[in-house]
Amino acid sequence: MRPARLLWFATLWLVLLPMPARAAPPAVSADAAVLMDAATGQVLYAKNAHQRRAPASTTKILTALLALQRGGLAQPVRIPAEAARTPGSSMHLRAGQRFTLADLLEGLLLPSGNDASVAIARAVGGSVPSFVREMNRTARKLGALDSHFVNPSGLSAPTHYSTAYDLALIARTALRDPRFAALVGSRQRRVRELGSRRERTLSNTNRLLWTFPGADGVKTGTTRAAGQCLVASATRQGWRLIAVVLHADQRWSDAARLLDWGFATFVPVRAAPAGVPLTSVAVRGGAYGRVALIAVSPLDLVVPRREADRVRVRLVVPQKVRAPVLRGEPLGLAYLEVGGSLRQRVLLEAARAVPRAGVLQLVLIWLERSAAFLA
Repeated sequence: MRPARLLWFATLWLVLLPMPARAAPPAVSADAAVLMDAATGQVLYAKNAHQRRAPASTTKILTALLALQRGGLAQPVRIPAEAARTPGSSMHLRAGQRFTLADLLEGLLLPSGNDASVAIARAVGGSVPSFVREMNRTARKLGALDSHFVNPSGLSAPTHYSTAYDLALIARTALRDPRFAALVGSRQRRVRELGSRRERTLSNTNRLLWTFPGADGVKTGTTRAAGQCLVASATRQGWRLIAVVLHADQRWSDAARLLDWGFATFVPVRAAPAGVPLTSVAVRGGAYGRVALIAVSPLDLVVPRREADRVRVRLVVPQKVRAPVLRGEPLGLAYLEVGGSLRQRVLLEAARAVPRAGVLQLVLIWLERSAAFLA
């Protein structure tokens, strides 16, 4: 790559700048809390967001995410004695019973079965320690760098911790899986032991599903060390927010106030989707005269409602580049600005490859340009 272009590319990267909320947020009883836009990951409210705390059963969001990634929902699982002996909240499993992985996930996420978490970990990971190692690898890949897990249930342990921000990140990823979203958005589910005709009804511990307009997840958690915890999501007019409250005296009202405040105060703005040409650049010496530039990720932003009409897109691209151009080669930046203030910048890349032109192509291009000039 030529030095001039290398210098240009060295300044190009995707950055989502934090945008502080202008309107005063509600007071919450939680020791740590976050309100996050599910689409962009933009944080709209934070209180001790990166403080490491016991997460209790909100851990099970990651357990379910990993199980859905690695296991088959129809997979039959025999309940080991280790799972049946697990203390705390329970699906009331007995050793030797057989359930599908799908039914165990319902027992994990609705009544928050610690026994189901161990059965899932053994079935998907081969052993609980192996599964937990994968949980930690997955958390790091998601950017949840202030989290460490030692079990799949959330039972308290000195080195089992997460943060409000990390839990929002994990929930954001999990909610992209429609199977997970359907589970955590269900008030009740019915499961049946394999080989039996008897069914049992499982009820969700998340009260907001009954009381909060638009509530559609995610997971409760309670232990003596963690206190009352809740990861909650709600969707209104196609826009989803995620609220996390940890060690709260009033987790239901805390989460409801944060979500209501978010929906009332902010609005999502989609300036341009990913993959759609935003502009083009001339290509010198190429088989094609120009190449279209597309954004590598959506130009999305959440802004205070009063600033929605002040959002502008500014493109920074070179006048021309020299062939060859590789598909996906970075060639510019798109800036999202609100009232002239930078809020987001997204890399623009070549939509297709442009090889060097052959001699005949160069002659044809020269004749074409000459004809246009003489005309």
